[in-house]
Amino acid sequence: MRRVSLPVCFLLCASGDLNAERMSDIRNTKHNLSISGPGPVRATSESEVCVFCHTPHGASDIPAAPLWNRALSGATYTPYTSTSIDAQDTTAEPGGSSKLCLSCHDGTLAIGAVNVANGQANASISLQGTAAGGTIPEGSGALSGFTRRIGVDLTNDHPISFTYDSALALADGELRDPSIESHIATRASGQNPKPVVPLESDRLECVSCHDPHIRDTDISKNIKFLRLNRFQEGLPGNSFSEINDIVCLACHDKLGQRWVDSAHADPAVADETYKTIPADLREFPAGIAVWQASCLNCHDTHTVQGSRRLLREGSDALGGPTQARLGGAAAIESTCYQCHTNDASSVLNFSLEVPNIEDDFVLARHMPITSFDQPAGVEVHDISDADFSEDPLFLGKGDLNNRHAECTDCHNPHRLQRNTLFNGNGSNLTGTHDHGASHSNIASGVLRGTTGVEPVYGSASFHDLPLSYTLKRGDGGDGASNLAISPWVTREYQICLKCHSDYGYDDNNLYPVGDRPVLGDSIGTTTPGTNGLTQYTNQAREFQAPVAHQGFGSPGDSGADFDYLSNNQRSWHPVIAATGRDGLQRNQGDEDISSNWVPPFDSAVGSQTMYCSDCHGSGTAPGTVVPDGGANGRPWGPHGSNHNFILKGDWSADTGTGRPQDLCFKCHDYDVYAGGDRSVDSGFGRGDNLHAEHFERITGNRVKCMWCHVAVPHGWKNKGLLVNLNDVGPEAGLPPGTEVPIQTNAEVYNQEPYYFNAKLKVINFAQSGDWRPDNCGSASSNPDVGRDWMGAVCQNPP
Repeated sequence: MRRVSLPVCFLLCASGDLNAERMSDIRNTKHNLSISGPGPVRATSESEVCVFCHTPHGASDIPAAPLWNRALSGATYTPYTSTSIDAQDTTAEPGGSSKLCLSCHDGTLAIGAVNVANGQANASISLQGTAAGGTIPEGSGALSGFTRRIGVDLTNDHPISFTYDSALALADGELRDPSIESHIATRASGQNPKPVVPLESDRLECVSCHDPHIRDTDISKNIKFLRLNRFQEGLPGNSFSEINDIVCLACHDKLGQRWVDSAHADPAVADETYKTIPADLREFPAGIAVWQASCLNCHDTHTVQGSRRLLREGSDALGGPTQARLGGAAAIESTCYQCHTNDASSVLNFSLEVPNIEDDFVLARHMPITSFDQPAGVEVHDISDADFSEDPLFLGKGDLNNRHAECTDCHNPHRLQRNTLFNGNGSNLTGTHDHGASHSNIASGVLRGTTGVEPVYGSASFHDLPLSYTLKRGDGGDGASNLAISPWVTREYQICLKCHSDYGYDDNNLYPVGDRPVLGDSIGTTTPGTNGLTQYTNQAREFQAPVAHQGFGSPGDSGADFDYLSNNQRSWHPVIAATGRDGLQRNQGDEDISSNWVPPFDSAVGSQTMYCSDCHGSGTAPGTVVPDGGANGRPWGPHGSNHNFILKGDWSADTGTGRPQDLCFKCHDYDVYAGGDRSVDSGFGRGDNLHAEHFERITGNRVKCMWCHVAVPHGWKNKGLLVNLNDVGPEAGLPPGTEVPIQTNAEVYNQEPYYFNAKLKVINFAQSGDWRPDNCGSASSNPDVGRDWMGAVCQNPP
């Protein structure tokens, strides 16, 4: 049998029309395995170029194969799959031309093993640069994302051989419809123009993205044999542009403008550039910007073994900006930490605008972000759609071992923006909310397009759980409604309550101890016994802000006993809704006491709202909740802290006098409430600051917050978050109206979750600004009421 002549070879290898700056020239690609080839794998003497894949005679009997000169692997493959893929046939064995590619790239057959060469059947062409047995080399490691030895485990590789049709596009919601998009179609003879994403019998195969014969007209560019752009070449737009867009966007329509405006795609935002060595490892051009690397910043179609959803470097194996990870278990955070880390560990040149999240997750108290931290010991997090929805089962509902935290529990990287508002209407392009006089609870751009829940309440009582939860998902687009009733996430708390309420876990609503998650259930979280707590509380229950309880009055049904409903209403930090109690009302109209709050919380008191992340996050300086460095400094958000409960300052039985750095005084003026300043009203007293008077009268000139206020100050059954040891009830496992004996200075009441170092007894609640000594004391006069009671039990409390 004779050799294939060069003209015949070119006929076999030609790919037809050229795309953009691509040309058919296999001789100058790594697929030229002859002695003249430019790559590290090449023949020691064989000069024919096409013989490694094609032969005019003796070809394998493979339907529709192009005179294939190789045997197919008999290996059994493990296909890619995930809960968020809607293709119904991804479990099938690779088929079509993909099997041809795998005959080299799965590493089971020698590259030089061909049917015919130089007239010899079952020939073995001698090659240099191969791995053991003449197979394809491992590159940076067979288990790494920097190898083209794909192997037979395809779970870390883009799915192939699945049906790509209108039904799939409709089910997915973010795929382009082949019946509408002319550039995606089953290829057939006579097509003009030919589809740039050719399918085989409506199935996506390796050749849908790759043409094994082409290169860029600039021979120095590594286009990975892609039919379309490997990188984003121009400004992204709503519809696919063959000239401008990365190949991924030919099929993946990430809601058009939502992706275009995202912080990872907008050239005005994602302008950071790669360091040289990380770019070289990824075979990126020198100086490439994040927006140009586009999808490839976070994804790799043939990524590290163990990673899920094709996340680049998405495993827990050792690795870094210059070191490839080799296998390991799935770890979403590793992908994010490529950029969101300290300067030394980042793949990017230094930028203030890329927050360092990783360092927060190694603080003493942190969300359980790693599999090591999580109770299950493996990555449980598993989204089901493009909105990043997740079954409550995976959050812990029905199985607390599933509780976890992952970056994509809170953030949708395809939609998030650098904007103070999620709908793009913010005042500036920062990575957090506006922390000025217009302070609100409206979600910022970094929370755009993710999922959350809104509680539905059937009762105003503090003791009742929400009836249900409304799932928030999707993206309303720029200028979208910011009302809490909108179908998409509009509030930060909606995201937090996915896990911190009975939406994400079972709650039998029994107290003091029920079946809620326990402290210390994950490594790095707050240890049991802190502030007397062993279990977490249901924050959807606590933060409820019933309309009838906004403002002042006696609305009833707060959860307090009947004898304590007059001048009493539920209280809460205004996370879900405002309190309706302004600075004048809080002082019986005598003088506006709004200045007793630290800016910006001194503005619009009563109508202002706040965020969970105003209290929870890495530590801040005294008198402020703003992280060091401001908007482009340390990150906002409850990633980690050196303080228990991931708080920005300490909150303990000692919080009060002498501790101006503690949490309460990030918002409440320390001098007014714990420093003894009697020059201003505090809303406690009649034209006086009774906080300061207590400071003066108590031995040692001191006050402590938990003497009078609830130990979990999210929300409460009494006004002002005040404890009342005359009315300890179901929240402590007791009947309503139970009086707890406190007869000496040394005695305090401790009962999780709401009482820790508690002292206060209220006989009758006063209007704010009109408190008198006889409002306090023992309901049973044991011992005494008013000043006599205070002298007996509060002169020198612990």
